Amino acid sequence: MKLPRKTLEKKLFKSGYRYVFGVDEVGMGCLAGPVVVCAVAMTNHFYNKHHRKFRWLRESKLLLPHQRVKFSEELLKEKDLVYAISSVSPKTIDKINIYQAARLGMKNAIKKLKPNFDLKTIVLIDGKTRIKGVNYEQMPVVKGDRKIFAIACASIIAKVYRDRLMTKMARRYPNYGLEKHKGYGTKYHQARLTALGPCEIHRKSFAPVGKLL
Repeated sequence: MKLPRKTLEKKLFKSGYRYVFGVDEVGMGCLAGPVVVCAVAMTNHFYNKHHRKFRWLRESKLLLPHQRVKFSEELLKEKDLVYAISSVSPKTIDKINIYQAARLGMKNAIKKLKPNFDLKTIVLIDGKTRIKGVNYEQMPVVKGDRKIFAIACASIIAKVYRDRLMTKMARRYPNYGLEKHKGYGTKYHQARLTALGPCEIHRKSFAPVGKLL
């Protein structure tokens, strides 16, 4: 299995960039709960000091839950790593669509980091398109969460944050099993949806939910 490459970020630092942002989202395909975006800001110092420690870091979908938690907690302990999280609600998702909601989350997460950095910054984004309304130079990377170290870090932090949020929501909205599937459209989740009907945090614009209204 390939590990996220650090080569691109190192080349960017050598070319004069002070900061490299990695941005990724989680929860786009869920039937319930928010879409969550994390933006991380890394410096060359972080790579020089910590690249060996995190050499086994992979994109969040390729890790077991306990591995994600471990990596996330270790990353957040590092003083050299600055991060911001943005959460976009199901109501907003239903209003503007999931794609636009994810882009809004990316923009907001980057904006939270903005006061701390000068403009010699580049944003690495998982996907094919740039984010509108962001003044930094941007570089979309297809499957970036599996190729780029900074994006993999953002993916893992966002995933652990969202999983914990959905576990909390499970206490407020019991009987859907949110603590197990985290809002994804599993057979169990869809069976509970059919039996109970949607709750406040279900995405009404998603077909499996909308057909029950």
